[in-house]
Amino acid sequence: MSRQFRPRLIPTIAMLAALAILIGLGTWQMDRLHWKTDLLARIDAGMKAAPVPLPVQIEGLASWDYRPATVTGTFLHDAEAFIGPRLYTGPDGRAQQGVHVLTPLRRADGGGVVLVDRGWIPLDRRDPATRAEGQLAGEVTIAGILRLPTERAWMQPDNDPTANSWFWFDMPALARHAGVDALAPLLLQADASPNPGGYPVGGRTILQLKNDHLSYALTWYGLGLTLIGVYIAASFRRKDESAE
Repeated sequence: MSRQFRPRLIPTIAMLAALAILIGLGTWQMDRLHWKTDLLARIDAGMKAAPVPLPVQIEGLASWDYRPATVTGTFLHDAEAFIGPRLYTGPDGRAQQGVHVLTPLRRADGGGVVLVDRGWIPLDRRDPATRAEGQLAGEVTIAGILRLPTERAWMQPDNDPTANSWFWFDMPALARHAGVDALAPLLLQADASPNPGGYPVGGRTILQLKNDHLSYALTWYGLGLTLIGVYIAASFRRKDESAE
C-alpha cells in the first residue's frame, strides 16, 4: 500500500524543540572550539617568549597569561595557603595526593605582593616544619609561568579560609589571609627549579589542554540529522490513516 508524507502536529512540535536544542548544543561547542583554538595559540606564543621581569604596572592582563616571567622579592611564608587537591606522579609512576603551596612574595621593586604557586607537596608536609629547608629566606628571584587566576568552577566546593583549605583562587580572600591590602592580578607558577629538601615540587603548570569540542559539535549535529531522518521516516503513513 502506498504511503504519503503526512506529519502529525504533536510529534512535529516535539521534533522541532529537540532539534533546536541539539543545534544549540552543537553551535555552543563550535564557539568553545574557536575559544580553545585561540587559547592554545596564545599559550604557544606566550611559551615561546623569553622570560621577562614582571613589570610594576601590569597592563593588558590577558596578554600576560602563560608568559614566562621572573619576580624578585621576599617570601611571606607565615601567610602561605594550600590549594587542592592536586595529584603528582612521581618518578616511580605512582600518583600521590597532595596540595599546592601558595606563598605571597613581597616584591623588591615596590610593586606590591604577588602570589606564587610554589608547587606540590604531599598531605603530610602541610606543616612548614616538615619542609623547613624549602622555606627560602631573604631576597629570592623566582622564575615561572604567569597565569590569570581561574574563577570558581561549577559544583566546586567553597574555600575554607579558617582551615587554610582552598579549592579556587579567591584573590581578595587570599589577600586577607595574607594580611595584605591586595595581591597582584596575576599568579606566578614557579618553574621546576628544585627547592632545598625537595619540596615544594615546582613546574606544575598544565600546558596540555584537551580540545575535543569539534567531536562534541559533530556528535550533537549528527544526532540532529538522525532525529530529522527518524521524523521523516515516521511521518510517511498509509493513505487510509487520518492526519491529526
